[in-house]
Amino acid sequence: MCGIVAYIGPKEAYPIIIKGLQRLEYRGYDSAGVAILNGTFNLYKRKGKVSDLVDFINAKKTNGTSGIGHTRWATHGKPDDTNAHPHTSGDDNLVLVHNGIIENYAVLKRALENEGHVFKSETDTEVLVHLIQEIQTRENLPLEDAVRISLTKVIGAYAIVVMDKRDPEKLVGARKQSPLVIGIGEDEFFMASDATPIVEHTKQVVYLNDGEIAVVNRNGEMEIKTIESNKIQRPYVHQLELQIEQLEKGGYDYFMMKEIHEQPKTIGDAMRGRINADEGWIRLGGVDEYSAKMSKASRFIIAGCGTSWHAGLIGEYLLEDLARMPVEVEYASELRYRNPIINEDDVVVALSQSGETADTLAAIELAQKRNALVYGIVNVVGSSIARITDAGSYIHAGPEIGVASTKAFTGQVTLLTMMALSLAHKRGTISESYYHRLLVELENIPGKLAKVLEKAKQIEYIAREIKDANNALYLGRGYNFPVALEGALKLKEISYIHAEGYPAAEMKHGPIALIDENMPVIVICTNKSAYDKIASNVQEVKARKGMVIAIVAEGDEEISKMADYSIEIPDTEEPLTPLLSVVPLQLLSYYIAVMRGCNVDQPRNLAKSVTVE
Repeated sequence: MCGIVAYIGPKEAYPIIIKGLQRLEYRGYDSAGVAILNGTFNLYKRKGKVSDLVDFINAKKTNGTSGIGHTRWATHGKPDDTNAHPHTSGDDNLVLVHNGIIENYAVLKRALENEGHVFKSETDTEVLVHLIQEIQTRENLPLEDAVRISLTKVIGAYAIVVMDKRDPEKLVGARKQSPLVIGIGEDEFFMASDATPIVEHTKQVVYLNDGEIAVVNRNGEMEIKTIESNKIQRPYVHQLELQIEQLEKGGYDYFMMKEIHEQPKTIGDAMRGRINADEGWIRLGGVDEYSAKMSKASRFIIAGCGTSWHAGLIGEYLLEDLARMPVEVEYASELRYRNPIINEDDVVVALSQSGETADTLAAIELAQKRNALVYGIVNVVGSSIARITDAGSYIHAGPEIGVASTKAFTGQVTLLTMMALSLAHKRGTISESYYHRLLVELENIPGKLAKVLEKAKQIEYIAREIKDANNALYLGRGYNFPVALEGALKLKEISYIHAEGYPAAEMKHGPIALIDENMPVIVICTNKSAYDKIASNVQEVKARKGMVIAIVAEGDEEISKMADYSIEIPDTEEPLTPLLSVVPLQLLSYYIAVMRGCNVDQPRNLAKSVTVE
């Protein structure tokens, strides 16, 4: 969840590293630090955001052509200057940055203290750099060998970069269950947690695999080995398609608002080349490749965390309704610690925006041990999930910088919709006429979503009316129940208002006790199949003086008259309504958060990529 940047080459390192940390700040913003090597380490660390670090450094000495930087999401030890990275060895010869968790750090720390090591911080990371020092000194080893041996003693997840001031011509990086990418320039190298700090310097990157260690030097040489010291002969060099413009706000105040408004395009990008309503086909690479196994699967298990779990719930409705496939949706964090029944005739669908979610990766590993087919739906090209799954599809949403996911959610739902439609057609579980109607309507979704975004000013007005609420309730039925969960999560994430999502019929089984004139109730009322039922739910709220904000289909009269506020969305086929109904909820959360003075892109205590348990 932390962000790592490192550089070695002919240029000044500090500007590259600071700009890289600013690009990676969505991964953690509790504290930040840099170490620039120029004979000795010029090391600066500061609690707070990268901007606080920049202000602290100001006119201090930063010259040097190699260095490392880090922006932190705290795990071990509170956010403060001492616990911020980089961390140094006891003799101050080594400096290290780390993303991950060293699970056995306490045991290692006690052993090192018995050897005379003294620790300054509360972090697990400082233990690792002291361990490397101990092994390097005791066995008189070069840095890369000391790192390799140290990592054989470590239990946990890590991406690290280490420097030795006595050996200033090299950087050493390693990874296990946390991402690390190497950018290859002209006699220069970059290391980072993802490609965003690298793209403006080079388009050529190597993604380290689990259990690999890379040594890069100022002569333009790179060597990659496994922890067992086996050399990787020809690491595959990827060509980045990421554009620098995608990492800018483009005139919006926050990345989240930019990403909300990008959704007509990103949903279109997710479908481009994969669907043709006129010719009546869907071509989804991994589904086509494994169509026989997927069509005959005993069941689908969809695993994800947070927003991805909500997308998975919609996937369950789609696959069961259209393809008539049995589906279970699992929190990846729970699946990995149960003893689940997973068989070789099951299909496990892993959902993750980053492709690096630690719990989802662990769930994949479990499924692969049970010989299930694992299909990944991710956004980040070259990510761990994309590389280790049997098949999969990218959602092609581009970088999502805002911590609260928006366009990645609708991208995941779009892919799950295409998967369900493809399997339904192959299995003959829907009629040809309905299949073609859904294809046509799916192609129309980007245009209809653009019309939803035209409601932004109306939604901003409604937000002003409820911004001071302490609690909120979101209700939905059928396909829109997971949308209610997602709307509640967005409000919690960025405005810090307590909110809960419920199936509308469950309101009478508890939540109705909370409803009064101070409780806004957001009800998604677009379901044709249960319209009368959800209208009754709205009446029940109004009977208890609750404020109702209704998401309704264009032309709705009955519920709109009952509600205090209504937001119309274009009419569409019921399985496709989540792609439209979620967007007013994203906008509502955004405006409320801004009005409450919250940092929309960097909500407190959260980070974008959850690479630790």
